[in-house]
Amino acid sequence: MYKIYVVEDDKGIADGIAQCLGAWEMEVTIVSDFRNVLSEIKVLDPHLIIMDITLPYMGGYHWCQEIRKTSSVPIIFISSATDNMNIIMAMNMGADDYIPKPFDQSILIAKVQALLRRAYDFNQGSFTLTAGGAVLNTNDNTLSYNGNKIELARNEYKILLTLMQNKNKVVSREKLMEALWETDSFVDENTLTVNVGRLRKTLEAAGLKDLIKTKFGVGYILEDEG
Repeated sequence: MYKIYVVEDDKGIADGIAQCLGAWEMEVTIVSDFRNVLSEIKVLDPHLIIMDITLPYMGGYHWCQEIRKTSSVPIIFISSATDNMNIIMAMNMGADDYIPKPFDQSILIAKVQALLRRAYDFNQGSFTLTAGGAVLNTNDNTLSYNGNKIELARNEYKILLTLMQNKNKVVSREKLMEALWETDSFVDENTLTVNVGRLRKTLEAAGLKDLIKTKFGVGYILEDEG
């Protein structure tokens, strides 16, 4: 399990990051003492650090410089300062990536995963999501259930990925269509219904009946008691 250290003084943002990465079975620790960031890093020994630029006592640039004196751990800066100068400064200080606020969780996940892939032997762990006893593997876009590997079409994978990322929550049809739009395929209401129907048939054929439930007039939900 990858360990992520979050240095962010906005509790809402920090908690949102923790929830988002936790859904991918990452172990997230939020800073507890802004005066002793280096000490917390030494104890935690994280695989990746997510850090704001503007922090109490010492800013993110300061901590990044201090970290780089002894460690090459990947660092992602998050900040509402989106001008080129701040981005350039962040990279010059030793950051590996920069995400402007506000940001979409899917962007954060993609960047975190990309950095972890580049920085570590990928055999240490894979990025998976689980629900109903099924395991969605983002390495090869397949679903495993009862020892069988299920091949998913591109849109089936996108829909299931979005639902698993938000399991036990209703996902609106608009959000699902946005996820499919990112595949460069235009999706209207009827096309979404067809794609969800195909995914359900694929899941049912594998023994996963009623994994996806419809919330009429709202969207869909993937319920998981685990």
